[in-house]
Amino acid sequence: MKINSATFISSYADIRKCPAPDKPEFAFIGRSNVGKSSLINALTNQKKLAKTSVKPGKTQTINHFLINESWYLVDLPGYGYASVSKSTREGFGRMIEEYVAKRENISCLFVLIDSRLEPQKNDLSFIHWAGGKGVPLAIIFTKSDKLNKNDLNKNIRKFEKALLEEWDETPPLLVTSAETKLGREDVLSFIQEAIERREETTSEDLEE
Repeated sequence: MKINSATFISSYADIRKCPAPDKPEFAFIGRSNVGKSSLINALTNQKKLAKTSVKPGKTQTINHFLINESWYLVDLPGYGYASVSKSTREGFGRMIEEYVAKRENISCLFVLIDSRLEPQKNDLSFIHWAGGKGVPLAIIFTKSDKLNKNDLNKNIRKFEKALLEEWDETPPLLVTSAETKLGREDVLSFIQEAIERREETTSEDLEE
């Protein structure tokens, strides 16, 4: 897939104010500071499309970016950052839960995982919860340039093992680096295939 245009559309804390759900939507979520905004910038080849910060918890709203005038990338608030206030953490939870449960045009929810870390309880809990909602999921391991190939593969295997304790099979797994652009084409190809499947399903429904 080639990205010809990427435009910031809106930033809201209320899903009722989000753009009309009339286009496929691919949302990025994960622990605070996992690299959601950096990966969005890498995918779109724009350095400042999504705002990045070294301070965890920067993203506190649902941010929509219109890609190629035909589908959305969505930057969701991070979860699991203990230093924000209790009310803010609860607000993040409500916002995320409402979006996942009620946003009807989600084609895939990408859960971003820091590849440098052992499996984290809040990542696993969120994946199990979202999977239970029937939302299409994929896992993206970020920051793969920060460790050697053996350690990367070992951490991915540990995460797979942790997921398979409750899942029959894992969601699709993708490995990326915003710095080196590793995995960029894999993610874009995944999105392209999801859009094509959605279009085929829509055409079949119209024919019926």
